[in-house]
Amino acid sequence: MPPDLIVYAIPGFVLLILLEIIFTTIDQKHLYEPKDAISSIAMGLGNVFIGLFTKAVVLGIYFFIYQFRFFTLDFTWWAWLLCLFADDFSYYWFHRSSHSVRYFWASHVIHHSSQTYNLATALRQTWTGNLTGTFLFWLWMPLVGFHPLMVMSMQAISLIYQFWIHTEVINKLPAPLEYIFNTPSHHRVHHGSDIDYLDRNHGGILIIWDRMFGTFYPEAQRPVYGLTKNIHTYNPLRIATHEWLDILRDLRNARSVRDAWHYLFSPPGWSADGSRKTTRQLRKEMEKTAAHPLK
Repeated sequence: MPPDLIVYAIPGFVLLILLEIIFTTIDQKHLYEPKDAISSIAMGLGNVFIGLFTKAVVLGIYFFIYQFRFFTLDFTWWAWLLCLFADDFSYYWFHRSSHSVRYFWASHVIHHSSQTYNLATALRQTWTGNLTGTFLFWLWMPLVGFHPLMVMSMQAISLIYQFWIHTEVINKLPAPLEYIFNTPSHHRVHHGSDIDYLDRNHGGILIIWDRMFGTFYPEAQRPVYGLTKNIHTYNPLRIATHEWLDILRDLRNARSVRDAWHYLFSPPGWSADGSRKTTRQLRKEMEKTAAHPLK
């Protein structure tokens, strides 16, 4: 198992978090809630520990697939550049699916469960992602010919890049950068629970995929961070498992195989009795209210 680039980045993460705490305290912005930050850091440490085992398995799967590769892409500069685009394209569809398929959302919801937005929030990572098959979105890359170590390295580089965009300290970057790259402004939208902001801006390093596939939304006002129904806990185990437990409860109470399927694979918020709403349903309700306001 090669060294994990994310482990090497941890000292930098800690330093930048401390600097953000100092800067925002001096500026009286109060962007940190101590218990929330500690729970986010705990989630990050748990992710790293579990990754010691799951990433070794994933790498083995990549090497198995690599045996049947169509081409061999060496460790050249242009292969790394292609790998960046390929990885980010894969990340986009993984991330978009994690917002539209409840099975994947159960792992990803962890990252959205904080009601604050700061660099510590970036560390609030899943404990179950690789265990539940999120790596499947990248399987095509070793099959095409990207070396497994290149694939794993680029995945780590993407996550390291995404660390710094979890901040309210930076407003907006110059327009050309905002057009191409995922930035703090774009990612703040992604973390918003406002109906307009739900399920937007899924890119990792690049925002071009969202512009191409219709999921881009610009930052218009400061988001309300968190979930549409917040979990109100700082317990890392509860944060890591709450959606899986909710899925198990729904499956146990499902009245048919069809309902069970929807509870597992339909968008988050789907319910047989309509007691909960998906993003699409929430937007339709908002549009209906806007079109026919109460007098």
